[in-house]
Amino acid sequence: MKHLPKHLRPRWRYLAVGLEAWPDADFDRRDFQRSVWFAAQNLLGDAGSADADLQVLQFEFGDGTGEAIVRARHGHADEARAALACIDEVKNDHVGVRVRGISGTVRACEEKYLGADGQFPDERKVVFGDAQRSAVERDGLLDVRTDGAFAGATELDFE
Repeated sequence: MKHLPKHLRPRWRYLAVGLEAWPDADFDRRDFQRSVWFAAQNLLGDAGSADADLQVLQFEFGDGTGEAIVRARHGHADEARAALACIDEVKNDHVGVRVRGISGTVRACEEKYLGADGQFPDERKVVFGDAQRSAVERDGLLDVRTDGAFAGATELDFE
């Protein structure tokens, strides 16, 4: 079987996606892919989501932060951005999804938009609500563990 000529092959756009959740969030690529499909189907309908053909190619998530590359058909990048913006939870964990950029190749997407953060969360003890608690620090923001949940705070909350 011969390959299709270059002008007949499907063209793709690759969206670099940043993920942020509470530090105890636990989901994997399959869970995120399911949320992407549901968001696209709810926003674009069956035919629109099939046209956009959103696929999670790369996924990395741990300690409340992560990143992914989502593939969309050429001409459907705006619909893909809108569908990703509709995701607010994955596997019952609240999550923030941010599209960092769009590229024409996976390599350019990785080089331009992914891996630049290099964030490694630090855990430390803070006094919050008149009690000493553990907190996870990322970019000057603190997620304080309170009775089985987390509360968001900044350095100004502790001064």
